[in-house]
Amino acid sequence: MEVYLVRHTETICDKGVCYGQSDVGLAEPFESVFENIVSQLPSEAIIFSSPLKRCVILAQYIQNNIKAISFEKEDRLMEMNFGDWEMKNWNEISPEQLNPWMEDFVNISVSNGESFIALHERVGDFLSQISKEITKPIIIVAHAGVIRSILCHRTSLSLKDAFNNKVDFGEVIKIAL
Repeated sequence: MEVYLVRHTETICDKGVCYGQSDVGLAEPFESVFENIVSQLPSEAIIFSSPLKRCVILAQYIQNNIKAISFEKEDRLMEMNFGDWEMKNWNEISPEQLNPWMEDFVNISVSNGESFIALHERVGDFLSQISKEITKPIIIVAHAGVIRSILCHRTSLSLKDAFNNKVDFGEVIKIAL
């Protein structure tokens, strides 16, 4: 099965802000970037999207510009929950909190948030479900963390090395499941 992983485009957040599951908007203008994304996608597909508006806006645009078999918002595709760090600048997070997480982001949860392994497990549940049920091309509109997790599932790359997978805003990555 063909799977197209699409990262949302740039957000309205300043660089250096930790926005994980915060529902932030997209930086405008984005239409030309959206057109470029659609040009890289199949003409017919099933679309799954994170329910956060930065993904839904793009997913709805895709839906309106291809033959969408179906479109579903999927909570398991949300970005990592950064808990108490949401909407803070990374420089504002105390070293006592940040450093242990930076040393083992895979296993250490952010205060009132989640670890990367928790994100990876929920993404894995989603992948397991769709791989059993779907044979048509799939478009997944999501976030860098989710896409890195999917690439780790696909390639068996260790989670601690997930950030070796560079995922730019508006990037489309085609894989087979």
